[in-house]
Amino acid sequence: MSSNGSVIKRTLGLTGVTINAMALIAPGAFLWVTYQLQAANADGSGADMWTGIVAALVVAFLTAFAFAELARRYPDSGSGSAYYFAEKAFLDREQAPHRRWTRLVKFITGWASHLFHWVYPGVMVAFMATLITYLLGQFGIVLPVAGQVGVAILFSILVGTLAVRGISGSTTLSIVVNIIQLTTLILFSVLAIHFRNTNPLNAGAESWFHPDGLSIIRPHNLGGLLFQATIGIMLLVGFESSTALAAEAKFPKRDIPRAVILSLIIQGVFAYLFQYFAANYALGSWLGADAAGRGIAAAAASSAPIGDMAITIGDTLLGGNGFALMLILAFSVGVAILATTLAAMNTAVRISFAMAQDDEMPEIMGLLHGKYATPYMGVVAMVIVSAIIGSVGVLGGVVTLTGVTLASNLGTFILYGIICGVTFVAFAGKPEFNRLRHGALPVVGLIANGVMVLALLLIGLASGGTTAQSTLLALGISVAWLLISLAYFVINSRSKGKPIVPPISAIHNGTRN
Repeated sequence: MSSNGSVIKRTLGLTGVTINAMALIAPGAFLWVTYQLQAANADGSGADMWTGIVAALVVAFLTAFAFAELARRYPDSGSGSAYYFAEKAFLDREQAPHRRWTRLVKFITGWASHLFHWVYPGVMVAFMATLITYLLGQFGIVLPVAGQVGVAILFSILVGTLAVRGISGSTTLSIVVNIIQLTTLILFSVLAIHFRNTNPLNAGAESWFHPDGLSIIRPHNLGGLLFQATIGIMLLVGFESSTALAAEAKFPKRDIPRAVILSLIIQGVFAYLFQYFAANYALGSWLGADAAGRGIAAAAASSAPIGDMAITIGDTLLGGNGFALMLILAFSVGVAILATTLAAMNTAVRISFAMAQDDEMPEIMGLLHGKYATPYMGVVAMVIVSAIIGSVGVLGGVVTLTGVTLASNLGTFILYGIICGVTFVAFAGKPEFNRLRHGALPVVGLIANGVMVLALLLIGLASGGTTAQSTLLALGISVAWLLISLAYFVINSRSKGKPIVPPISAIHNGTRN
């Protein structure tokens, strides 16, 4: 309950919780919006797109198991998700030295959660502006940069207006969106595979980006694979968003752990591995005059390479109807981006709401709408932040768009690593401790996410060119976010007389962090 007396209502069953997580993963949208980013890396790692997604999936599943176990142990997490889990895991420890670190761990978790969840919607806003710019260009309308920024601002406002109305309406939209995008995804993927197999352009083996299907699923370079995974995680995040819906789930202890795993299996394993195989299988020099790059350079140069591919494939296989196929795909992508941004905002503002309730964020973020019982002031702030980040994403083209994407992904890996560590802390020494679920898997997950953080920064900076520029932008956004969060944390602690790390004596006396 907030200070204005409104109460969040329990309306979501397993379907509702799972669908809201699936809306954030959005398989139909991300093939379109991230393919250019993956093709444009200066390190030439495009050949490892598919294997990079497999690596990202491994990291995601390790983290998903951790989230599921924590959601099962702490079903009363409300909107707090990772933030609540971090607090409970340390407060539940009987040893005083563990408990005194609770508030600091909560701060780090909150910072990483906000870096991830508050930058992510802005990335989606930039993707929408890019999509609209591409579509207008297909009709001969050139949208200037100022117009693209205007689209980003208007789209942020639209999504914010929907977010204020609450999760229930979002669930209905998400069901429709998932049906549409999965249907169009299968259509495009089947056509792409058939296009390559029938070879209607009589292209030689040297004209395809991958000489055969085995080349797609075989790792080519470890560094390239890891960096592709640092981008590919953007495709998979969302499974954990269901843990922020405990206050709105009818049976959180039963349904949320299931939703975490189900959403990742359905869209991560089946959808993404299939569609990325198909797109890479069909990619060739026919996409652009770059025989040496066999189509990858053309994919990197286009703001919508999947749209360009759909036009040629559709013209060849569907009797000259490639433009219609592209429009169908673009429509599904547009509604998927809308649903993804909406789900992301819903998750982000609820985490901020939980922190405000805990007196770790301004009280205004804890206000609920009188009619819809949603954190409406958080939505207002989210709209402003998303419009700014989305504008940055479109101003510098692929460099800044990749940069804001990597900033969100950096927050993702840090948060996921923390949650894996928190899972071990929560169960270690407890009667229900399981060596695999609460020991080996969380520890491996912590290490895997740490490797991803290092890969994003070290490989990104070492690659040079636009990739290094994007990585520097991501690092700058992350550091700025940390400094702002740290300043508020310290000032708020001093003004309220709350120690960041209280003395052991305070813990023994029962003081709560």
